[in-house]
Amino acid sequence: MRILIVGAGAVGGYFGGRLHQAGRDVTFLVREKRAQSLRANGLQIKSPEGDLDIRAPKLLQSAELRPDFDLVILSCKAYDLENAIESVASAIGPQTSILPLLNGMQHLDVLSERFGAEKILGGLCLIATTLDEDGAIVHLNSAHTLTFGERDSVAPGRAARIFDALSGAGFDTVQSDDIMQSMWEKWIMLATLASTTSMMRSAVGDILHAPGGQQFLESVLEECSGVAAAYEHAPSEAFFHRTRAMLGDHASGMTASMFRDISNNGRIEADHVVGDLIRRGEAKGAKTTLLQLAYLHLKAYEARNQRLALAS
Repeated sequence: MRILIVGAGAVGGYFGGRLHQAGRDVTFLVREKRAQSLRANGLQIKSPEGDLDIRAPKLLQSAELRPDFDLVILSCKAYDLENAIESVASAIGPQTSILPLLNGMQHLDVLSERFGAEKILGGLCLIATTLDEDGAIVHLNSAHTLTFGERDSVAPGRAARIFDALSGAGFDTVQSDDIMQSMWEKWIMLATLASTTSMMRSAVGDILHAPGGQQFLESVLEECSGVAAAYEHAPSEAFFHRTRAMLGDHASGMTASMFRDISNNGRIEADHVVGDLIRRGEAKGAKTTLLQLAYLHLKAYEARNQRLALAS
């Protein structure tokens, strides 16, 4: 199976690097700046699960693409989706399947409209990675799971073939029989963590030590879960057990990647992680009071950055 990874950043580079090391036919679609870095330094992964140093990964740029890939894995930030679509469009042939690992749900509609719903799988990943100053991928803990599945049974056998291609590559691969439920549960967890740690500018443990902190965390989780329930994807008891344990750890230094992006004065997925959840909730009459406050905080941050950029 020929696999194209769109981008070789913290997420795509990690999973693509593991697949390359396992002998899979992997090519990275990268911009020129990243290509120069990878040609000079190779694709490096620093991980508790084992380091990698791939000296010459296969790289292409958009003008070099041909429609001869079996699987395209999209791992860009949601705000870069339109650019990613334009850059990868010429690689999408009749046999190509697209596996997006973006946050939220909005991207499924955008990709389906452009390429056809039958080409788009559901997917998510559980991993904490970042790029260091030299462009190496730093894996922050031992979690590295890629989950995917058919949204509808339109291509018999496709999921099994993809599972075979992704399995045994040094990370955990899960083929979900209910990928939409899996995606909703990740969205709930992510929106809860992003809203709370970004708004409080603190880790979970710090929030718990503040008066009313535990009630705040649980109330945001309840709002996010209520939106999912309105769309017939109420979280499972197992999900609540895991998530409440995570949000109840007074020693936890956990923060959302969105909070880390804010700390680094970077771009954030406010509209895709929190804003779209509010929009969907309001359409169903679900409560979103605390989510709206978190969204106000995030959009004010974006407005400030835009003002400062224009003034500089």
